[in-house]
Amino acid sequence: MFSGLSAFPLTPFRDSRVDFSAFGDIVDRAAGAGVDSIGALGSTGSYPYLTVDERRHAASVAVAAANGVPVIVGVGALTLRDVLANVEHAQNAGASAVLLSVVTYQPLTDSEVIAFIADVAREASIPVCLYDNPRTTHVHFTDSMYAEVAAIPGIQSIKLPGAPGDAFAERLRSLRALVPDTVTLGVSGDAFGADALLNGADVWYSALAGTLPDELVALARAAQSGDRDRTAALNTALEPIWTLFADHGSYRVIAHIARLLGLTDEISLPRPVLPLRDDIVAAIDAAIPDAAR
Repeated sequence: MFSGLSAFPLTPFRDSRVDFSAFGDIVDRAAGAGVDSIGALGSTGSYPYLTVDERRHAASVAVAAANGVPVIVGVGALTLRDVLANVEHAQNAGASAVLLSVVTYQPLTDSEVIAFIADVAREASIPVCLYDNPRTTHVHFTDSMYAEVAAIPGIQSIKLPGAPGDAFAERLRSLRALVPDTVTLGVSGDAFGADALLNGADVWYSALAGTLPDELVALARAAQSGDRDRTAALNTALEPIWTLFADHGSYRVIAHIARLLGLTDEISLPRPVLPLRDDIVAAIDAAIPDAAR
């Protein structure tokens, strides 16, 4: 489950409410493309913007639509109380694992972060993947914190921030010395995903794979096989999208890609997030591979 390509679908909205029917279709589409797991309610899935009840319903829809493909459900929230409620709902829905981001408003000490993760893992009856996303959570993990987290029973994967090929390869080598083999190391940040797989990452946690699954499956399989030429060619074809991600954020860009492909009825960006300008949308449209249409 914590290997290969994990696809993170967006959570679509209609009239400011979650469109669960469209969400199920998007999950089914990704599962049918041959991804190794589905990451429901990740950052692309708008998890911080949803109520606990919306997240409960979305977890059930994702598991049903995944048709046996393992589903990892995001459970991050501001309080331990809400995180544990999300964990319970994910487990009851039949999720295979949960994805835990340490979301905070007040700055947390390292010991508070570790204690929080340990509390969640202790209560969960399914495996936990830690999501290290300092850009949005403002929680910064040190190497010693990684070692402590990896020693917590129930933690089976760590989703690391992406970095260019050589830098990420070196990061993997240093972390392998601290993290047991029972804990996989994965990458987020789609522009770096293929290189990370080539350089030994166990799993690519991909935002775009939830919306362009066929293209990302082909790229991931090329990287997993060690075919550097094919990986480079497929990655180059997606370079315009990686540039748009860097300039405007993957969250906004993917919401527009889904609308341009007819996967959603409207731009799935909850306020206060606003859609992008028309000229940027035109660039997004031009960047979508013809085969995806």
